[in-house]
Amino acid sequence: MTLYPKLILDALATVTYPGTKKNLVESGMVADNMHIDGMKVEFSLIFPRETDPFLKSTVKAAEAAIHYHIGKEVEVTIGLEYTSKPRPEVGKLLPQVKNVIAVSSGKGGVGKSTVSANLAISLARLGYKVGLLDADIFGPSMPKMFHVEEERPYAVEKDGRSLIEPIEKYGVKLLSIGFFVNPDTATLWRGGMASNALKQLIADADWGELDYFILDTPPGTSDIHLTLLQTLAITGAVIVSTPQKVALADARKGIDMYRNEKVNVPILGLVENMAWFTPAELPENKYYIFGKEGCKRLAEEMGTPLLAQIPLVQSICESGDAGEPAACDIETATGQAFINLAQAVITVTNRRNKEQAPTKIVKVSKSQK
Repeated sequence: MTLYPKLILDALATVTYPGTKKNLVESGMVADNMHIDGMKVEFSLIFPRETDPFLKSTVKAAEAAIHYHIGKEVEVTIGLEYTSKPRPEVGKLLPQVKNVIAVSSGKGGVGKSTVSANLAISLARLGYKVGLLDADIFGPSMPKMFHVEEERPYAVEKDGRSLIEPIEKYGVKLLSIGFFVNPDTATLWRGGMASNALKQLIADADWGELDYFILDTPPGTSDIHLTLLQTLAITGAVIVSTPQKVALADARKGIDMYRNEKVNVPILGLVENMAWFTPAELPENKYYIFGKEGCKRLAEEMGTPLLAQIPLVQSICESGDAGEPAACDIETATGQAFINLAQAVITVTNRRNKEQAPTKIVKVSKSQK
């Protein structure tokens, strides 16, 4: 048997590429670099991008088609080419982003996402360029809080790459896995899938120039946190807690995670959320239903600033559910409280950048994976 290009192309024409629903030849995916040497054939397949979900299965199908239609004795070597530029390597991502701020909590239900949304909006109202990433892959809430549940980000071509264009509202660039999944269906993903999705939202999006990139992280300490620490050099972390003892105990764990010698991310400060309850009809009254100044004491104990005490006010919850976070109206007491928080974050971030070296991306050895 003699191998020749048309024989190979005819075999490849039996393989359908799911991305176009056409065969590899019709899709223009067979590169013009075929080399035949006896019973050896070498050529490349051209894919739209390095992260193409059909890449591995298509390459296997192409090799199988040659063996089936020509013969198993054919030695096949398939190279890969991409029409878009590859993703920048870790350490060179988001070169136009000045500060990456992780908003974190050890415990769920303490209002971390509320603080993240209002902090981002407040920074934008103060004139800064702001991005907000909803990194809570399994419980995304930002699309609802910004009232953009129906929005669907689209792709833009930039510098030879296909990038996701963030949704923009209230002066904040926003991305969330919530834009890409059914909001009524549980996201049943293993850790690796969730981490890869998060990396795409970071590395394959057109974030552009930002003064502050806010990360709304999931509660606790998990694979998602490790992915963020391995992907981005985080400028500092803001820890959110209520004054309640059980929340403070978990907040300590969150602080310990960032202060771990292998992580070494500075703690910018603590935010005491639901610090007290103030009823609308009695705006001067304060009821300490979750305890009093627990976060303040923790901040003193940990040697870190208390950035803000945010009261528990019914309007904060209502405005978040309505897609108009409290920071949208700085004339209210809660709106002003979040503006004050933003100003405090600016101050401590500037001080951190002046006094401390830039954070390094966490590297994990194979034995730790």
